[in-house]
Amino acid sequence: MSHEINNIAVLTSGGDAPGMNAAIRAVTRTALYHGRRVYGVYRGYEGMIENDLVELNTASVKHILAQGGTFLKSARSQEFRTPEGRAKAAQNLKDRDIDALVVIGGDGSFTGALKLADEHGIKVIGVPGTIDNDLYGTDFTIGYDTATNTVIESVDKIRDTASSHNRLFLVEVMGRDTGYIAASTGLATGALSIILPEKKATYEELFADLKSAQAHKKTSNIIMVAEGNHLGDIFEIAAAVRNEFPEMDVKVTTLGHTQRGGSPTTNDRVLASVLGHYAVKGLLEGKQKVMAGMINQKVVFTSLENAISKTTELDEEMLTIAKILAT
Repeated sequence: MSHEINNIAVLTSGGDAPGMNAAIRAVTRTALYHGRRVYGVYRGYEGMIENDLVELNTASVKHILAQGGTFLKSARSQEFRTPEGRAKAAQNLKDRDIDALVVIGGDGSFTGALKLADEHGIKVIGVPGTIDNDLYGTDFTIGYDTATNTVIESVDKIRDTASSHNRLFLVEVMGRDTGYIAASTGLATGALSIILPEKKATYEELFADLKSAQAHKKTSNIIMVAEGNHLGDIFEIAAAVRNEFPEMDVKVTTLGHTQRGGSPTTNDRVLASVLGHYAVKGLLEGKQKVMAGMINQKVVFTSLENAISKTTELDEEMLTIAKILAT
């Protein structure tokens, strides 16, 4: 292994995701195992600019494996978007002789990491931490499994009251640009329709699904709506449905930030632990400007540029199956 890297920093950036703490723990303890010092950056790039760093040890990360969120906190930084802000952040790392940085976050976080590497020579590796599951180079991102399980638990409870009162529930889940959460949880909860950002749904299609449900005498229905869909705000969709089907008892539930919270699932804890470990291992082996991901149960490294710019396509077959099983 290379001896060029002696001090490693780790930060979490962007939206928080269950399992981030497990990744921080893995980065910290792997670095210490290999005789390196490790620093935690509080509040992401904003904390890096403000020199809000602390040296971590084994005790610093005890008992955090099961905790949701991120104990290092997360924030978005407008100043870091400027060359001057990045220069200040890089200098703070260099003043502490920090050779490398592990960034746990999504595409925006990786964009910042790539600029820091290109402009100031900081060695960086990314770990995919986002509930949206929208990064190229990994089958799953840290937090996605927990978020979808949170949605399923909530929708199962909504289904109980929907069945009791013959109601139609429109359930909005996170997904401004991608519909992975809506698609997978829609299939898993038997949703009648799934409205996604990737597919330009029409009201005619939605109304046809509802008429089909009426024909089959379904007494409760769930419509899964990703927040970035093309039909509009969920309340606008609900108003359109009430106008077309005045006899229906239509309710709206927005799950919001409950999807980001909670103790991470087994899958997320394992994924975060493995990828955090391999991020440090990769740095010590000379890798940089890459993201550690998991594809077909094997750890792979993808360039940050590809992780940011390329997209993963939704499984159309999954949507077809959801449609068949909902009828």
